[in-house]
Amino acid sequence: MPGTLYRRGLDLKHLVADDLSRDYDSVLVTRMRETDGRHSVGRLTVHLPQEFGFCYGVDRAVDYAYQTRRRFPDRTVYLTGEIIHNSHVNDRLREAGVRFLSDRGERLEDVAEHDVVILPAFGVAVSDLERLERRGCTLVDTTCGSVLNVWKNVRQYARDGFTAVIHGKAHHEETRATASQVLAGGGGAYLIVLDRDEAAEVCQYIVGDGDRARFAGRFTNACSPGFDPDRDLQRVGLANQTTMLMSESLAIGEMFRRALSDRHGAASLEKHYRAFDTICSATQDRQDALRMLLGEREFHLIIVIGGYNSSNTRNLARICAERAPTYHIAGPSCLASRDRIRHLQSANGTAGPPREVVADGWLPSAGPLAVAVTAGASTPDSIVGQVVSRLAELSGEA
Repeated sequence: MPGTLYRRGLDLKHLVADDLSRDYDSVLVTRMRETDGRHSVGRLTVHLPQEFGFCYGVDRAVDYAYQTRRRFPDRTVYLTGEIIHNSHVNDRLREAGVRFLSDRGERLEDVAEHDVVILPAFGVAVSDLERLERRGCTLVDTTCGSVLNVWKNVRQYARDGFTAVIHGKAHHEETRATASQVLAGGGGAYLIVLDRDEAAEVCQYIVGDGDRARFAGRFTNACSPGFDPDRDLQRVGLANQTTMLMSESLAIGEMFRRALSDRHGAASLEKHYRAFDTICSATQDRQDALRMLLGEREFHLIIVIGGYNSSNTRNLARICAERAPTYHIAGPSCLASRDRIRHLQSANGTAGPPREVVADGWLPSAGPLAVAVTAGASTPDSIVGQVVSRLAELSGEA
């Protein structure tokens, strides 16, 4: 028998508000927001863009998780995986007694009828949701509205006989969940492309200049079962992981539009190509605000804060790397000293496990110091404030 499903919170927002403020707010960041995003002390000036940190969807997901723990104090509460890509937030939930099915030793099969399961902001695969529903447990769905919009579009593609080409990371929770939506109705097909290089190979195949064996080898783990490029690339609908770089998604869409036009003729393009803007508005707002800030003045360095497995944070770092020395850090402890900083090795947004490295001589030792700081959509103000304070301390101006 199906259990209870909560999709609009548990009416306990007023009871968890103080806990959320204590764990994730920052007096310093609030003050900076009120002073045009600036914090000046001695030789240091830190600048924040107009948009950074927690987005609406993340704020909502974390709020629902806190409400869930408050609503069911005597029941086992699970998360299917990280609620967002931020270790600080996930660790706080673990400390509150929430168990993560992605942690070692925890399995979906362990969930019982009387248990509570929180579905994260990325969503879950259809098969996992169906298994949980069959168990009759209580479900709290925090899936972001922007993700639900992508799902709606790819399901429509499948119904209309279009293959969903998803710009995203094949291993990412959101992209896996989106791919499962394509298959849910039966008969749908999908292909995941990470970047322009992969998109170019697919487009080359569309126009008749590809190698079938090479294609199969490259995309074997990024396509639907039984994917046949000769059959499934005749009609294509573009979608994306909501946290990807907007400019890259648009460029990939144009590549497919051009390839399908070349193959089938401009007059028949509508029969072979569709595209919807499914980039999360909060993701785009943060990218736009960052570009605006970087266009206003020169910076000696840029700090980007967020989980190393956070796609939207890594894409912010990609934008910054074009303008000034950029360090993608997980939190204030990464600012080890005036001479050493721990940061993500690459800001290129590619797939694969992140690797933290140590850089020396990262902080100019004398003279005026202008630093831009931004944060991914899963980073709370409390972490941003701690990083700003640590910068002041290391620059000799605490």
